[in-house]
Amino acid sequence: MRNFRLYMIFQWVFFLPIILPLCIIFGALRGIVQMVERVMEQIISDIAPSEQASATTLTEP
Repeated sequence: MRNFRLYMIFQWVFFLPIILPLCIIFGALRGIVQMVERVMEQIISDIAPSEQASATTLTEP
């Protein structure tokens, strides 16, 4: 039979209910922030005129 370290088992049992929800919440918040940044970058790239588009409109008669 294996020799379990009871103190470490106690620590995991005690702290896991605290750590797991915090990790889930902060992971979700980080995902939300990254998605908002990506959406804003896409909005800006779709709305703002690009260098190539403005250069072709200036050279055409």
